[in-house]
Amino acid sequence: MANRSRIGRVLGMLLYGRGSEQSVVGRLLESAGAGRAGVLVLRGEPGVGKSALLAAAAELAAGQVLRATGVESEARLPYAALSQLLAPVLDRTAALPGPQRAALERVLGLADGPAGDRLLVGLAVLTLLGDLAERGPLLCLVDDVQWVDRESAEALQVAARRLGAEAVVLLLATRVDGPELPGLPELRVEPLGEAAAAELLAAVAPELADVEPVLAAAQGNPLALVELAAGGADGVLPPAGRLRVAYHGQVSRLPGGAQRWLLLAALEESGSPEVLLRAAEESGLTAADLAPAEQQGLIRVELTANQVAFRHPLLRSVLVDRAPLVDRLAAHAALARAYGEREPLRRAWHLALAATGRDAAVAEELASAAAGAASRGGHTGASAAFERAARLSPDPARARELTVEAVEAALEAGEVGRAEALAAAADGPGLDAATRAHLLFARGVAEFWRGEHRSAHRRLGEAAGLVAEFAPGPAARVLVQAVHAAWYLDAAAVRGTLTALGAVELPADDPLVPVVRYVTGALGDGPDGPALAEAERAARAAGAVAPVDLALACGAALLPGRDEEVLDLAGRLVREAREGGAFGTLPTLLFFLAEAELFTGRPGTADEHAGEALRLAEDCGQPLWTGQLHGFLAYLAAARGEDARCREHAGLARARGASGVPWAQWALGVLELGAGRAEDAFGQLTALAGGGQNFQVSAVRSVPDLVEAAVRLRRPEAVAEPLARFERWADRSGLPWARALVHRCHALLAPEELAEECYLAALARHAEQPRPWEQARTELLYGEWLRRGRRRSEARVPLRSAEQTLRQLGALPWAERARLELDATGAPAARGPAGAVAGLTPQESQIVRLAAHGLSNRDIAAQLFLSARTVGHHLYKAYPKLGVSSRTDLAQVLPTLS
Repeated sequence: MANRSRIGRVLGMLLYGRGSEQSVVGRLLESAGAGRAGVLVLRGEPGVGKSALLAAAAELAAGQVLRATGVESEARLPYAALSQLLAPVLDRTAALPGPQRAALERVLGLADGPAGDRLLVGLAVLTLLGDLAERGPLLCLVDDVQWVDRESAEALQVAARRLGAEAVVLLLATRVDGPELPGLPELRVEPLGEAAAAELLAAVAPELADVEPVLAAAQGNPLALVELAAGGADGVLPPAGRLRVAYHGQVSRLPGGAQRWLLLAALEESGSPEVLLRAAEESGLTAADLAPAEQQGLIRVELTANQVAFRHPLLRSVLVDRAPLVDRLAAHAALARAYGEREPLRRAWHLALAATGRDAAVAEELASAAAGAASRGGHTGASAAFERAARLSPDPARARELTVEAVEAALEAGEVGRAEALAAAADGPGLDAATRAHLLFARGVAEFWRGEHRSAHRRLGEAAGLVAEFAPGPAARVLVQAVHAAWYLDAAAVRGTLTALGAVELPADDPLVPVVRYVTGALGDGPDGPALAEAERAARAAGAVAPVDLALACGAALLPGRDEEVLDLAGRLVREAREGGAFGTLPTLLFFLAEAELFTGRPGTADEHAGEALRLAEDCGQPLWTGQLHGFLAYLAAARGEDARCREHAGLARARGASGVPWAQWALGVLELGAGRAEDAFGQLTALAGGGQNFQVSAVRSVPDLVEAAVRLRRPEAVAEPLARFERWADRSGLPWARALVHRCHALLAPEELAEECYLAALARHAEQPRPWEQARTELLYGEWLRRGRRRSEARVPLRSAEQTLRQLGALPWAERARLELDATGAPAARGPAGAVAGLTPQESQIVRLAAHGLSNRDIAAQLFLSARTVGHHLYKAYPKLGVSSRTDLAQVLPTLS
């Protein structure tokens, strides 16, 4: 309580009319002191008090404070804001896990080598913040997020979404029209009320006789109140306009040398006194020329912190906007000379901004700097630099090459919309085939991610056709993407694209050859090609880049039902992706792994891996996979009878586009079937079986559920065609579990005298290749059939087996159905708990399993993209649920977890 009172007093001295904001910030700081992380985005108009709230939080911080401020001219420089934030603690990177340290040091320019995955950089930030917080509470302040470079913003968001049991508070401030920061809590900072505005004005300008014009002009904006009171401005203007008028007047009264100094400082991105002093010298200025601006408090030079700071960030914009063009060009040229060779990208940008026309030398220097930024993972800044270099190049052919570089960098950055706009502007007659193929590919990828699969498929096919003759490798890889687009159209599109892919004359030693051969065999209508393991061995021997090049084959193997093979390969590819930092591919691989786990009777681990994949897909900006994963999680919830959770995930799957709809439909069908609502189940499953995507994994495997719903509604004729299609698929697969489901369907449809033979055939096939979920469903249906035939004692055996299995799987509605049937036979079920692990969340279960295998908290954190402290927190919560008291006892529950 004493600490809370102190927080309230300090904030009260610094701010007026911010009681609610004070309380929120205060609670976050208190929670950090108790070891609980907090994140908050402050959003409001310029001058409304966001920076003051950050400053107040810094005054109250009990431990270390890290700060960064976005600068408008710095938004193109990759990882500039992150470098600013972490500058005081970069000596602590040596303690990070090896891949994380390498990724962070490379993007910050502290080490050579290719940049790691952007997600890995965010995880490195998370680990570093967690390590720092071990010594005491840590406060991270990031102001003007609307001007923070994209790479830094993404890394901070990854870390922020995973902060849990760390003594860390992260406060971010942005303007109303600043970037959306999904997953992070926000607080809107509104203008002051009349009473608070009057109180503030009385405090800052007690001598002011007529306050009404200032109050009316400021309209509750605190900075406007302060600046207008000092400058005597009046009139009702928009917030940014009011402040600009006030600042313009203050700057205009300064000597010319001070104004030129301020312009240099406004255009210089890093806030380095050393760079500014060199630029000032290049401009014929001295430190004394800056004194009048310092005396007015417009700018502050902090030599100990090696930082030049403006009184308010808006002052930068005012200085740049009001400066004549000739002064801006001269300032950029001076800054370029001041940077020299030590900061190649900053130097090149200022040279480009100082150019008055096309300049080949400047264009090439900027392009070279862009390539260096891209190699360190700064693809957003590199794309902007390549685009600018293209505009500066006097050679049209070279300009097209640079535009293609800009497009590809934008794709690497995940800015598919920008890549599409650049490509569309550059596309046109007279382009060579390779250039046009690059541009078509970018446009196709953008359309694909927007869900415009038909146009994406067309553009990708056209791009591949342009280069297939002289660049078969790239053409085949474009067609692989086209197969993915066709997957969301119809079977004819898939077959046509596979034919085109098979026709590409790849060199025999191309690592894609075995993958293409396997995929065309698995997805096509012809005879099976090589086994998955054989395709994997051949691809690796040819130099395939694992896991990326093998992901397509892994997913394709699910279609013919090779679930055990997928389980094995996907598990290994996931490990390789984690170790190699290929996090952009992890959502895909984890989804394939989760599907294989579900189908082979591991719904618990399937839930864990699907949940992890969903979080990663959201972090990586992959709407296609977020849709599919929401649909898959809806199915898991449906099997457990979790109505609200199933419908929530299904709704989110549909909202993400077409990719998640088949899984969502199957999920809702199973949910309704488990609840006894056969009519609703039939509607969902019929739509799935009759849709254009009825060849997909979820659609094919939903047919036995459709048959059950149709039989309950006495509409067997409605499923003749889907069942015939399912039989052909099962025959082609040659798998006992698939044949078991065919026998079960025939048992449901058969006359009484033939049904038992079909049920027994199904159970015999189940015994050859056990699948707990499907086998228990067959036992339940057989037990119900026996009980209806008054063979109660015989019914008890399959019903009891079904009830026990379904309860162990957590499929409680189905287990309850089996229990009621057992009751009807006169032999109540042995009702036991669903297991010691039933109360664990999927993430707790995943952490406990890894801990039981002997991994340390730090190892688990690196694998699951959490902080070590958060891992410990989850373990602490899991122990009482498991009935254990320490880590050494976890081996006892490992069999149950598995």
